[in-house]
Amino acid sequence: MDAIIDNAIGKRTRGLDRAFEILDFLRVKREPMKPNEIAAQIGAPRSSVYELVNLLLRNGILDYAGGEGRVFLGRKLYFLGSAYEEHYDFTRECEAALAHVASDTGETAQFCMLDGNKYTVVRMKEGARPFRISSDVGLSVPIPWTASGRLLVGHLSDTEIRDFIPAGDFTLPNGEWLDPDTFIAEVRQAGRSGEFTFNSIVDSFTHCFAVPIKGDNDLCVATLCLVSPREDGLKKRTEYLACLKSAALSLADNKTRRTGTALFS
Repeated sequence: MDAIIDNAIGKRTRGLDRAFEILDFLRVKREPMKPNEIAAQIGAPRSSVYELVNLLLRNGILDYAGGEGRVFLGRKLYFLGSAYEEHYDFTRECEAALAHVASDTGETAQFCMLDGNKYTVVRMKEGARPFRISSDVGLSVPIPWTASGRLLVGHLSDTEIRDFIPAGDFTLPNGEWLDPDTFIAEVRQAGRSGEFTFNSIVDSFTHCFAVPIKGDNDLCVATLCLVSPREDGLKKRTEYLACLKSAALSLADNKTRRTGTALFS
């Protein structure tokens, strides 16, 4: 009997894992897809994907979109996200911090975190420049491509970093390969200085800044970032870093003062 129960629990667990995989896949793709297309791209049996998609549709977690039986993330996820934000008012403080940084510098400010073994922009406030310098919120990007990545994996050992980051993510957008040893050395340097800046390796005209937001045990759990035209970023490096560090410290201090606990505890 115990074996039967364990088997049933195992099947439900695998089903939940697959359901989350479907939701995450659609989030990354950012477009409606047919269930058979989802199954093919995530390498799952079509029968189980169809079954889970129908379950998610019945519960409003997925909705039909785009015609021809395509599905996408459902409106219930919006309501769940809204409930989360109402409970954790840190997001409102984050918006205020980003607005302050963007206003003081005139540049695009971002709040960034890890999403699994990728980097993502969680919140963003565009600067006052007439042309747009920004990244898509929620888009997953290889960690080695980003300034924030050097801070977000700083708590890992060298071996853990190599195991955590997919080998293919060290191939840069221009096709060049970033030596993992070089990346790890930059991670250690960023950890010592509490900042990392570099000329973007995603484009040829921006300079990126990142400073850590600390959680329990003084670990970097998120970053505040700034993206500026390269020439201005190099000229105002000290000024921009000071603004970011002040905002990051304010976020942590506000959270600790209000709750008596560390940020993201």
